[in-house]
Amino acid sequence: MAARQSGRAEAETFPARMRKRAHRARIALRRSGVDYFRGDGSDWIALVALLLTIPAIAAATLARPEWCAPSTLVLPIVAGGLLLRPASLLGLYAAAAAALVVESIQLGSYDRVPVGVTPGVVLVVGACGLFGLLIAQFRSRVGVPWRRGGTMLFDLRERIRVQSKLPKLPVGWHREMALRPAGGQSFSGDFVVAARTGGGRTLEVVLTDVSGKGMDAASRALLLSGAFGGLLGSLPPHAFLPAANGYLLRQDWDEGFATSIHLALDLDSGDYELQSAGHPPALQLHAGTGRWEEKTAEGPLLGVYDGAQFDPVKGSLRPGDVLMLFTDGLVETAERDIAEGIDRLTGEADRYVAGGFHGAAWHLIEAVAKDVNDDRALLLLCREG
Repeated sequence: MAARQSGRAEAETFPARMRKRAHRARIALRRSGVDYFRGDGSDWIALVALLLTIPAIAAATLARPEWCAPSTLVLPIVAGGLLLRPASLLGLYAAAAAALVVESIQLGSYDRVPVGVTPGVVLVVGACGLFGLLIAQFRSRVGVPWRRGGTMLFDLRERIRVQSKLPKLPVGWHREMALRPAGGQSFSGDFVVAARTGGGRTLEVVLTDVSGKGMDAASRALLLSGAFGGLLGSLPPHAFLPAANGYLLRQDWDEGFATSIHLALDLDSGDYELQSAGHPPALQLHAGTGRWEEKTAEGPLLGVYDGAQFDPVKGSLRPGDVLMLFTDGLVETAERDIAEGIDRLTGEADRYVAGGFHGAAWHLIEAVAKDVNDDRALLLLCREG
């Protein structure tokens, strides 16, 4: 009992209490910093830090104006436009204006002192403040802090990439997918969803090209890829495109159409069925003859009218055969029609017949449509002999 009372008394000493308070303060500061950079917390930390830089800059300007010009005040103003909310930003601007007034009084007339506060300096600082306020108001309206904007875009890109990942196939099959967005961006209007259904015996793949390209089509591509992924495997193969068409019509988008091709492949027999919604034809290489055959299924664009009919086309992949699915950005441009593009694609693909198509998807895009300003996607399915 005495030892317990002694330990309690030691814990309640002044140094012990100060250590506890310092520990709690560190935890609170760290938590506030984490919440702030996640976009969930207050911006008081950034506001205090920027407010402290203004008198420091003003003091440096008064001491050595030739090294620290009055226009240096634009630095905390620009940083505030990126970090602060509009209400906090007004307080920062008031402090910067006060610092400019003090500098102009202390440095005297700019006619006699070349490094004084000139009207040009005031205009530059004011213009930067206006742009910063506009940026802060835009971020406030959107509701996404700049600290989370890049994270959200990265997360969207990764979700599209994960959803486009093809499932592992049994021995004797090879698959690969290459996707190249327009303009070297990270987002594309082309996407793939795939799943093994029927107890793993059937491979279902949907390649879709959303209207638009790049960032303009990325948000709709993400929404549709999630919806199509939910439909895939939940419906019989022949019912997928009608259901996808109905879903797209319900969105009532101004630019709401898309092309799509749906493949249902029996991994045991190699038999497959293709349905198309205004999509370019698939290409099958017959190993026995070494010739490419177009597999054209009939069907209208998705999202155009209700009750659309999609007529399937059937085929079979024998050992050594290859099936290619692609979007129109790979074979069609303003300078060449789709028939010419398909001829060029098959001509390049013939180079991989002897050595196999491993790693061929990306190289085919590079060879056929490297400089095309459109989204390009290519899917290869090979039945190895």
